[in-house]
Amino acid sequence: MTDGHGSPVAITRRSALALGLMSFGVGARAQSGEAPYPNRAVRFIVPAAPGGPTDVMARVVTPGLHARFGQPALVVNRAGAGGNIGVVQVKQSPADGYTLLIASTGFVVNASLFRDPGYDPFTDFLPITELGSSPNVILVPPSSTITSIAALIAKAKADKGKLNVINPGQGSTPHLTAELLQLRTGIEIENIPYNGAGPAIQALLANTAPVGITALPPAHAHIRSGALRALAITAEKRWFDLPDVPTAEEQGLAGLVSETFQGMYAPAGTPAAIVERVARDTLDVLKDTATIDKLRGVGFDVRASGPDGLARRVAKEVPMWRDIIVQSRIELQ
Repeated sequence: MTDGHGSPVAITRRSALALGLMSFGVGARAQSGEAPYPNRAVRFIVPAAPGGPTDVMARVVTPGLHARFGQPALVVNRAGAGGNIGVVQVKQSPADGYTLLIASTGFVVNASLFRDPGYDPFTDFLPITELGSSPNVILVPPSSTITSIAALIAKAKADKGKLNVINPGQGSTPHLTAELLQLRTGIEIENIPYNGAGPAIQALLANTAPVGITALPPAHAHIRSGALRALAITAEKRWFDLPDVPTAEEQGLAGLVSETFQGMYAPAGTPAAIVERVARDTLDVLKDTATIDKLRGVGFDVRASGPDGLARRVAKEVPMWRDIIVQSRIELQ
């Protein structure tokens, strides 16, 4: 992020985040004299509705953490305000390792989408690890007459500004992908945010919305079963078990590559030994073959990058998505 006049603020915040990472120790005690961490349930706040990609990721990863912690690893959904409600809840929680955040790309997008999201991604949180990423998909009900990206563009031009394209929420990468689609093609659509990927998928399944864009995981099983038709995937290449779904670039949309990533974070001030312990255990879970196969099977690439890797991704994506928001002239919230 910048102060609106350049990059010094981004550099300062990034440096502060890096300094926080340098203090990692090897112990796992919350405070001197306390029982080893964790000695009770750990809550993982997902700032989105059930059924979305971040919720799916959390529910695949947390059973392995439960086994390694020897304590419950609980997934708690706190949707609202584009994800800001759940993120702020974690920011305001005690920095003791018992309330952690699993968030999607919205965590970095909202820093530019909202005038005041209620948190700073650089100074209010410590990165634990990136978990995975997934491309987005452009979807229609199977009965739709829209059978390709070319047909979608033609329909949008015929119904200028009237074609509803739903997405999981304001500021989500599917929402911004729809904005990029308009920028790349010159079409005008009605880009409609829902409160999470789960509700958006249900609207498509019920045929109450003509077109939707979501991350791949919540749509994957429905594409495989034929309950939804995928017009395109916003990846550099076709997905391994969806060989009949072409990429957007294959259909003439150069540069329309976007993905949603999930990361795990702790409130700023969390002891370094706790961050290290959670990172180590999470990386162990993500190296497990059964976990990798399960995540790939529902539409994720596993990205076990650790604290440094997630810090680099946050530092890269905050300005990247800010530029797209500015180009799309999206009104700040």
